[in-house]
Amino acid sequence: MAEAKTNAMRMLDRAKVPYRVYTYDHSDGKIDGVSVAQKLGQDVNAVFKTLVTRGHSGGYFVFVLPVAQELDLKKAAKAVGEKSVEMIHVAEINKVTGYIRGGCSPVGMKKSYPTVFDRSVEGLPTVIVSGGRIGCQIEADPRLLLPLVKATTAPLTYD
Repeated sequence: MAEAKTNAMRMLDRAKVPYRVYTYDHSDGKIDGVSVAQKLGQDVNAVFKTLVTRGHSGGYFVFVLPVAQELDLKKAAKAVGEKSVEMIHVAEINKVTGYIRGGCSPVGMKKSYPTVFDRSVEGLPTVIVSGGRIGCQIEADPRLLLPLVKATTAPLTYD
């Protein structure tokens, strides 16, 4: 049975960006990025998580980084020219992005927010991000994916 397309997949289709879909069983409740990478048998450095923040100015910013890494909020703020940024509350994710926690994709959010990928994506032939729902991941060429979401790159993690 073919799975229904997510907003992320529809956006990739419209832009003619080739991608591969991965699905995983999430009935065990393990939806954190490292668990997902393990379930897919993928390198944790090639599977990226999507984090949404609010800047000091009140605007929203999206950061996408390897699942085993932690977002350095100072580096993140610098990357978007803000005095500071803070993670938004889980309860706000759906209202801001149209996605839910564990299924938040940098592709196909209900609004376009400034998006920054960790610079480690630059050396990867493909990157895996959420497909827009829990249990679904998509893999695409970052050279095609980043321009689609108007993303830049910067160092975002602790050294």
